[in-house]
Amino acid sequence: MPRPEVRGINLDEETRCDHYRTVLDVIAIRMKCCGVFYACKDCHQALADHPLAVWPKAEWNQKAVLCGACGYEMSVEEYLASGYGCPGCSAAFNPGCRKHAHFYFESVDRGEAGFNERGRPLQ
Repeated sequence: MPRPEVRGINLDEETRCDHYRTVLDVIAIRMKCCGVFYACKDCHQALADHPLAVWPKAEWNQKAVLCGACGYEMSVEEYLASGYGCPGCSAAFNPGCRKHAHFYFESVDRGEAGFNERGRPLQ
């Protein structure tokens, strides 16, 4: 099955963009506002002609996160519970993404994002 299109600025083959380029920056988010995968909110802001919208909690069962390493698509719930690793290929995701989750997902707190109040992964 072919991977969905991902938009972003200077994307590499694993969805890293100009804004986030570490080895761990391998997810893309299907934006609630337009249904298009973008590497990050900053790429969306630069390339889309509309404002960002967050995924409401009631729709967290929708496939909205793409692993750039293997192409696995996961729901918001699955991503937030993943412990920052791909359920499909075990690629590590950037735990720093928890700082930006509220831009994409409604009412995310650290517990929902897989982290405790000190920012450490939940076990």
